[in-house]
Formats: sequence, C-alpha cells, structure tokens
Amino acid sequence: MILNVLVARGNPPLSSLVVVKTSNEQSNGVEHKLQDAHAFGRLIAIEQDSRYFRSRNERTYPMRETKKENAEPSTEKATSVIDYIVQRLADEGITDCFGVPGDYAFPVCDAVERNPNIRWVGCSNELNASYAADGYARVRGAAMLSTTYAVGELSAINGVMGAKAERSLVYHVVGMPSYQNQRVHKKVHHTFGDGVFGNFVNISAQAACCHAVIDPDNCMIEMERVITEARRNNQPAYIVVPGDYALAPVTPTEVRPVTLKSNKASLEKAVAAIAERVRGAKSIVAFPAFTLARLGLQKEARQAIEALGCPFATTTMEKSIIDESHPQFAGLYAGALSAEKARQIVEDAELVLDLGGISLNDETTAGFSGRLDSARFVSVGLNDVRIGEQVFGNVRLADVLAALAKFKSPALPYRRTPEQAQPVNGKPADKITMDSLYSRYAAFIRPGDNVVLETGSASLGLPPMTLADDVRLHIQMLWGSIGWATGATFGVALADPNRRTILITGEGSHQLTANEIGNMGRYGANPIILVLNNDGYMVERALEPYPDWSYNDLAKWRYADLPRALGCADWTTARVETIGELDAAMKAARESRSGAYIEVIGGRMDMPKALAFAHTRIKELYGSDAA
Repeated sequence: MILNVLVARGNPPLSSLVVVKTSNEQSNGVEHKLQDAHAFGRLIAIEQDSRYFRSRNERTYPMRETKKENAEPSTEKATSVIDYIVQRLADEGITDCFGVPGDYAFPVCDAVERNPNIRWVGCSNELNASYAADGYARVRGAAMLSTTYAVGELSAINGVMGAKAERSLVYHVVGMPSYQNQRVHKKVHHTFGDGVFGNFVNISAQAACCHAVIDPDNCMIEMERVITEARRNNQPAYIVVPGDYALAPVTPTEVRPVTLKSNKASLEKAVAAIAERVRGAKSIVAFPAFTLARLGLQKEARQAIEALGCPFATTTMEKSIIDESHPQFAGLYAGALSAEKARQIVEDAELVLDLGGISLNDETTAGFSGRLDSARFVSVGLNDVRIGEQVFGNVRLADVLAALAKFKSPALPYRRTPEQAQPVNGKPADKITMDSLYSRYAAFIRPGDNVVLETGSASLGLPPMTLADDVRLHIQMLWGSIGWATGATFGVALADPNRRTILITGEGSHQLTANEIGNMGRYGANPIILVLNNDGYMVERALEPYPDWSYNDLAKWRYADLPRALGCADWTTARVETIGELDAAMKAARESRSGAYIEVIGGRMDMPKALAFAHTRIKELYGSDAA
C-alpha cells in the first residue's frame, strides 16, 4: 500500500477523506498497509472496490481534560513540519506530551497547544518528565517527551536511557537552534560557544534505538522510519528539529506506513523447532517476560501457557503480569529467595520457555543466587527466536504466541496446590515493622489498581506477597534509577485514570523527584502515595559492609506536609508510627476522592528479608568483598 498525502490548506470537514490505495504488497516480513493515521488532521480512508472505509486499526483514547475548547485551526497555511510531527505521534495513541518549555522548543510546545488531540503536561524538570513519559508508555504503549536543546535533553537523558533499558517506547522530541544560525556558526546560549551544534545529538541518540534530524524534505519519510523502528524494538526514538525547519511547510512525500509482521517461512521454522523441543521435554516451565506488558500481549501469553499446560513463574520484573490466582502459576522466582517448590520447578525443568526476553540480572536473581542452565532455554524475543546456537530472525513475538496457543498438549495441565492466605501481622498499638508493613500493603491493594514500586525496599518487600487479580505492577528493576517511581506514578495515573494509582517508595528516592507532586494535583492525577521514612538510604546501608557512613543520611523532611506546600491542599495526608494509625490512614486514603499521602515511620535498619539477604551477597553483586 502506498499512502499519497497532499498538503492541506485550511481545515477540511471530517467528510473530506484522503484516498489510500491498497495492495497485498509484502516484503521481508513487513506488510505495507493502512495505519491508524490522520494526514494533517484529516481522516484517512481506504479504497477497496471503489468504496471507502476508515482505518480498521484506528484507536481512540478519551481525553481526560479538554483544554482545547477555544483552539482555532490554522487556515490558508500549509501544514508545518512540527505540526506534522505532533499529529503523527498523536496518531500513535498518545494524548499527552510531557515536558519542560524552552525557547528552542517553543515550536514544539506551540504545536502541541494547537493540536486538539494532544495535551501539554508540564513537569517540574526534564528528568521528572522523562520518568513520567516512561510510566505513561508502560500503560499506553507509547509516550511523547519534549525538551529543549542541550540543557533540557541532557537533563532528561537518564530517564530516557532507563526507558531504553526496560523497553518503554518514548518519542523524545527536541527543538534545536535554527538551521540558519547553525549554518553561520553563531555563538548562542545552550552551546559551548564554539559554533558547533552537533555536540549533543550523538549523546541523546545513544538513549534511543533510532533517531532523526528533521527538515521539511525528509520529515514524512523519517517519521515513518523512526516510528517503525521504535515499534520494532519497543524503545525510545529521538527526534530533533531546528526551529526554522519546524515552522516551514512540510514537503509532500509518498510514504509507506508499515505494520510489522513475521516472515512466514522463518515463523514456520521457528514454531516447528519450538514444537520439537516441547515434545521432547519431560518437564517445561514458562517465563512470561516484562516485554509482554509493554506490548499488551498478556492475554496472548496466558493463552499460549494454557495450551501448553505447563507451569509458569515470574521474576520481580513480571510480578502480576498474569494473575497469580491462575492454577498454573508456580510462584515468584528469585534465585535462593524463591519458595522451595517454585525454585524446584524452575531450576529442574528440562525446558525453560522464555516468552518475551526475561532479564535474569543481579536484582531478579537475588545476587545471581539461582541455578539456571542457559542451554535449557528457548527464548522468544520481540523479533527473533533463539534455541541454543540457532536463531530464527524476523519473527514477531505476537505471531509466535498465537502459534503456541494452538498447541495441543497430551499431558494433563499443571495445577498448583492452593496456598494459605498470607497473614497480616501486628496489633494496633505496635510500631510499624517491615514484617507488618508489606503484608498490609498487599492486603490494601485491590483489583484494578496500578501499583508503582521504587527500587529498593519497596521493590524487594512487596513482590513476595500475593496480590489481587487485575493488579498492574510497574517497577524499574533493571535500570534502577532512584526517584523514578515518583515521576513514573504521574505518567501512569494520567495514562490510566480509570484505575487508582498507588506509589510505594522510600524517602531517599522520593527526595529526588518529590516536587512532581505539585503537578499531580494540578492535572488531577490523585494517586495514593506511601513514603517510608526510615532515617536515610536504607538500600544503600544494606549494600555495603558499614551502613553508618554519613553519606547515607538525609535531610529530615516533614514529608506529610509536602502536598500542601506543593499546592495539593485538598489531599488526605497523615504521618503514622503505629499499625493502628497506618490502618486508619490507608482506609481514609482509599475513601478520598483526591490524592492521598501517608508518611510511614520505620526503623533505621529494619529491612525486608530480600534486602537483608542482599547484604550477605556483596561479593557476588559487586565482584569484591566491599561495595
């Protein structure tokens, strides 16, 4: 299918349709067909047998806040480069753009303000914005981040790199100095004063799987290329555009929107090879990977596992990716910290079926304490299948899952033995301990909640607990940038306002990004925030031989006062020291229609079991006896 797009003058009525001609053209596993796009704000239609149809792939997301009531469409003006970029990203299902304004990025900000399909969401700084975009992308499948040249984009780069590490698709759009100023090597602000303007492009590009410097002539072609590559890898794309080029009319170009699809022959060979390994294995365990959630393939993975009839386990990164009440769920795998039955099922299996590319890193394996043989793995990645030394390329994960779901296992499906409900410990007058805290958090979490865990005590304390069905857990276990969870909570809450978003974090991480609370109130995010105040960096104290160095201490904030100071006067807040106070505060938080913030006082060296275990494996974690 070739999409012929004409530059629109004025704003045609909705009945005005751009004609799209289709064919069955397919090459190298990529099918060129209609996408969910609007060319310059006009609906795209498909022509078949002289009849016209709207895109069958078009997705709609309700806007939570209509800030465009008075927006006026531009008239008698060819569509600009930046308007095309913003609308093309809106066509990917993005309805919010996170960012911080800057003069070189004004064209981007203005285009977002003009566009009726996407809302500007201002953040307190670029790092927070990148974290929020990451959280949003984990829910929606893609996000937009806008920063200014150099100082803005470099402030955001840690968050964008984290999104790359954890397969979260963020389109990072950066406004840079005009081509005219670049051409004459002007010495302008946000530069080294050397008249060189390409110093930072390669740096930001390293945080993405693809990038493009946009001009009017390449705009349409390059946007399709970066969107396709970003979707293929489910990782960030970096899009940079000079200010004068951003405002110039886009050059009409014949473009080919693509839908990623497996090569048929390669897919058949991969599925046959998997089937052979499955038939020959006496015992199988499946590992559904975190990437399934990024791509929205949890249902497809569950159907494949049910067809195979084998048990499945998850690591912390995949906690609750499939409901833990499922009869084939064998438990959480965390190396030596696994329940004995779960560890036996995983480590003794003749075949380990990796669905999506699990990350067996130092965090998910409890300091490499597991006993897993890579020779037993069959790994189904986003774009290939690996069996030993054999690789089947150009094979998409969704297609492999669909094929696995058609398997007919001759064996009876695995059924786990129901476990007793986990106890909720402690009496109302008792001081809060880790043993009593995380069991209460688990009981507090309801079906339909989004839960965001910070790296550290939260990411190690809650996952061993069984959670309710239909809970979506978000965690940055691999990249592990402290402060991520507070910013990500903002993005998660805006991306999915129909679910209650709960943030569980520690004070050390929270101090990095707590200023984003003000924007949560500003945009009506209304999360429940649970902050553990235990007098310093608990995770740092746990990961070194001597925990009492002064650099593990923190400024003593009055955390429960933060929401009011940051403009959230209607939030429910509390500071709790006993179990009774915690129970009452959580009840009030759940009943609150606005946001809620609870400061939880804990012991200085009271830590979850998994974190205490990490303290015993310093050599395995860091390659030496001292961190």
